[in-house]
Amino acid sequence: MTTAAPPRTALPSVGRVCRTRAGVELKEFFRQRESVVFTLLFPVILLLGLGAVLDYDLGSGVDFPQYFMAGVITAGIVGASLQNMAIHIAGERSDGTLKALAGTPMPKSAYFVGKVAQVVAVTLATIVVLLLVGVLVFGIDLPSGSDWLTFAWVTVLGAAACTLLGIAVSSLARNSRSASATVTPIALVLEFVSGVFMPFDQVPGWLQDVAAVFPVKWLAQGLRSVFLPDSLAAREPAGSWELGTVAIVLGLWCVVGLLLCVRTFRWQDR
Repeated sequence: MTTAAPPRTALPSVGRVCRTRAGVELKEFFRQRESVVFTLLFPVILLLGLGAVLDYDLGSGVDFPQYFMAGVITAGIVGASLQNMAIHIAGERSDGTLKALAGTPMPKSAYFVGKVAQVVAVTLATIVVLLLVGVLVFGIDLPSGSDWLTFAWVTVLGAAACTLLGIAVSSLARNSRSASATVTPIALVLEFVSGVFMPFDQVPGWLQDVAAVFPVKWLAQGLRSVFLPDSLAAREPAGSWELGTVAIVLGLWCVVGLLLCVRTFRWQDR
């Protein structure tokens, strides 16, 4: 007498796995107080601190808080994408989480979908909080009309480029303990030379040339076009906002970042 084989259990669909992984990533992030404070609240603290101390006029009726809004949103996007991805992935690689996930039936793409969902959620939350604080505390003028569309595509391209760059940079950290010390200085240097914390025309010319190679400078420039009047475009290196160039450079960095991820990403430590 033969025994019937037990019925096979159908695996969940890829879409369901991706949704589940996205939920896991969001829960893990918001349960870590240090991550929430550093990623979500640090840009708010920057805006409140520097906006209160450096309250001066930059011309054309624009005060520093209005000018700084583009920079602090850029810092928030970089923190939610490049820094957050690089530090967390390095930690998960070091503690064996990535190796364990790679050995499960879960499609590897679901892991990255979950990370992207986390970046999207944290970026949106950061932007909303910064805009609310800017309007309520400093009376920031919000974008109007087509500026919102520019705001949207610059944010999406910039966050995508920085996310891919963060995934690639995660391979530079040897372990979870060195991840923050490795990644944070890289992000801060890029932000300083890109005019995130000061007017870009105050950055030395040779540093402006260095910044132009990386996506953070173009992300900040694209956001300045949204929050500042066209008269201040004359203070940009090219004398204009160069939105076409912003789109091209950020798009190229998405491609470059993807290639770097393919070449450098590892599921376990060397």
